[in-house]
Amino acid sequence: MGNDFSMNSVFSFAVSRKYWVLLGGFSLSLASCSKREAGVETITLTGSSTVAPLVADAAKRYEESHPAVRIEVQSGGSSRGLADAGSGVADLGMVSRALTLEEAKTLKAHRIAADGVCVILHKDNPVAELNRQQLIDIYTKKAVNWSTVGGADAPIVVANKAEGRSTLEVFLHFLGLDNADVKADVVVGENLHVINSVVSNPNTVGYVSIGTAASEAKNGTPIKLVITEGITPSMETVADGTFPITRPLNVVEDAQTSAAAAAFLQFLTSPAIHDLVEKHYFVPVP
Repeated sequence: MGNDFSMNSVFSFAVSRKYWVLLGGFSLSLASCSKREAGVETITLTGSSTVAPLVADAAKRYEESHPAVRIEVQSGGSSRGLADAGSGVADLGMVSRALTLEEAKTLKAHRIAADGVCVILHKDNPVAELNRQQLIDIYTKKAVNWSTVGGADAPIVVANKAEGRSTLEVFLHFLGLDNADVKADVVVGENLHVINSVVSNPNTVGYVSIGTAASEAKNGTPIKLVITEGITPSMETVADGTFPITRPLNVVEDAQTSAAAAAFLQFLTSPAIHDLVEKHYFVPVP
């Protein structure tokens, strides 16, 4: 695959669902226009690119039984979801991590699923397992050749997530590093951008949502999920708590949530979407 992999995947993803999954940077003016449509109430969600595909599928299902409701789902990162929900730009925010104590003062989180963050490599990379110290060495450039961690004699290309991405925060917390400690060759945003980097250059290492990685691998994308600290990344190891890098997938609201948004939020936290949660390789909330 070439460099068109990511954008084509995102485009086809949005079109196939026949409504909006806009990736960060698009104006909210379209959402404002739709709110003026007679007889239609619009609910806007922004935030985590990990959570967005699941919420988009749930929104499609909800709209089928609520024809007077239109739901727009926009990604852009967990920081955007927090900011937009807190300022009222969006009705709800999508956040793929736990809230901080400060964030919890003004926003309430509702967990809709659980996920893990896994390291990914090109399927042709012979390395199958990396422990925490090896990952620290790779991301701080103490290890610069794959041969030092059991791979081929080739340079390690480090892909890191951009600031504001909760996947970055969760991964760095596991490593015990600050972002300033990381020496990245590539800085990317969306999960699919990371996957594209690994597909385009087999010497690249990156990290993404287990759900996203498992889905892409099943669909034939040439990546593999790397065993971490001796544990295979999977729905099962996230569910039983043995995988070392796990996180909640949340939708957040402020005190001014509308009745329509509250009703959709109740739907998102109900068993009505458990099959969709599993379809995206996440773990349902009991």
